[in-house]
Amino acid sequence: MISSAHPPVRLGARLLSIDALRGLVMLFMLLDHVRETFFLHRQVSDPMDVATTEPGLFFSRTLAHLCAPVFVLLTGLSASLFAHKHGNRAEASAFLFKRGLFLVLLELTLVNFAWTGQMPPSVIYLQVIWVIGLSMLALSALLWLPRAVLLVLSLLLIGGHNLLDGVHFAAGEALQVPWAILHDRGWIEFGDALRLRTSYPLLPWIGVIGLGYGLGPWFAAEADSARRQRRLLLCGLAALAGFVLLRLLNGYGERPWVSGDSGLQTLMSFFNITKYPPSLLFIALTLGVGLLVLRALERCQARRWVAVLGVFGGAPMFFYLLHLYVLKGLYLLAVALLGRNQGAYFGFDSLGWLWLITPLLAVLLYPPVRAFARLKARRRDLGWLKYF
Repeated sequence: MISSAHPPVRLGARLLSIDALRGLVMLFMLLDHVRETFFLHRQVSDPMDVATTEPGLFFSRTLAHLCAPVFVLLTGLSASLFAHKHGNRAEASAFLFKRGLFLVLLELTLVNFAWTGQMPPSVIYLQVIWVIGLSMLALSALLWLPRAVLLVLSLLLIGGHNLLDGVHFAAGEALQVPWAILHDRGWIEFGDALRLRTSYPLLPWIGVIGLGYGLGPWFAAEADSARRQRRLLLCGLAALAGFVLLRLLNGYGERPWVSGDSGLQTLMSFFNITKYPPSLLFIALTLGVGLLVLRALERCQARRWVAVLGVFGGAPMFFYLLHLYVLKGLYLLAVALLGRNQGAYFGFDSLGWLWLITPLLAVLLYPPVRAFARLKARRRDLGWLKYF
């Protein structure tokens, strides 16, 4: 029985609530990647076209919006706890730098191959693993700032980057490549042989990982759990209130929402927000929900299902690579057995299949992920395991 203060369960050096939240959003990611694999004939834009996107597809995609912001926030939070545990920022900075480089390399190789099946590639999509790696590299330098300065800088990046939305540089201009990486989603050309797509512009994500690092002291072993839960509640509600207020004003950093033919279509328009790069409203909504869910998971940590989620979140990179290659294998098998039934793709006829296949895949992937998580916990002498 847990106490009324709901102190956090610690699994060795890990916090169960953090692993559980990471695991939960990774299952949302799994749903979205099943969609990307078996529903590509109904690809959606960003923001989505509310007039042509059916509600089930819209809300399935919107649910996945939680994944990247929550994961990047928790990356910063975990880095702070690592620094606190080891007693110096130098070790945390070095680890972040090395792991950041590792993730960038992983995106360029194993992750991109899982999506494109090309080696050598003609197109490389610089996506979430890339931006987490670059954010880690940035945080490895920024963590030397005083905590208050880091928090202010992070909030400025999150809240102010939309002021730069009108800044663009044409191909061939000196700033086109760095700006495409930092803020302006686009293509980087290396002749006819290779093109890079900066799917996740970096600038606001540095703010998110810095914010996560700044929240670290709330979760230290000596921190008061009741006070932490009050702070999570207040910050989560404040972020959601800010989202609603700014969205009602229908102005900064987002396409305006409009009244639709039905209340449902109006609701879809209201929550139709921009992920690439993530607008202030996108981050306020997703992190507001994420902080409230983190609080709820800490208060429910004695439940068995929270421990199950914690298994997925305890070996995140292993799960990420494993699910990509399992999905690629299943897609190739489906094409071989059933052909391309949706034009250039094999795909399911209805959304119901996505919601059926996703939990089945989660069950299938659970045993190997649990085995790897246990290996990480048991073999702390194998330093390379920390990177997964």
